Amino acid sequence: MTVLNTVRTAVQKRAAYKRLKHELSSMSRETAIDLGLFREDAAQIASKAIYG
Repeated sequence: MTVLNTVRTAVQKRAAYKRLKHELSSMSRETAIDLGLFREDAAQIASKAIYG
């Protein structure tokens, strides 16, 4: 894997993380509760989903 591919992958993962974090933190409280989530945990959930 080249350096360019490594950087490209990291940038794509960061964008996906930010997008997912925003979606989770902006959902309504009722929707989050229905899914068993707390909006305050959006960063942790997004990190685990994207980075493992």
